[in-house]
Amino acid sequence: MTQATTAPLVLHMPAPSASELKAARIAAGLSQVQAAELMGYPVQQGSRGGLQSRTWQALESESDERTMQGPVFAMFLLLTGQHSTHALTVKAQTSAS
Repeated sequence: MTQATTAPLVLHMPAPSASELKAARIAAGLSQVQAAELMGYPVQQGSRGGLQSRTWQALESESDERTMQGPVFAMFLLLTGQHSTHALTVKAQTSAS
């Protein structure tokens, strides 16, 4: 008996530039805070009373060295329906017998 083998799923996952990340966030219609919450980044009270995410601000900053990792960006694109070749779907649930 032979088992069929399938090739592993390969996703193209380059790290985005700050401007690519900002463009993807804006295309998704999200604020920096909403995007940060979606991806599990910390959000805190800002000095002017509103919420902010310093982490997300840094990721979108052209002058900051930090960048979002490619797999995290791929997940952001999947979660916001923007990935060029893949989409998230809900698996059908089976009832236990």
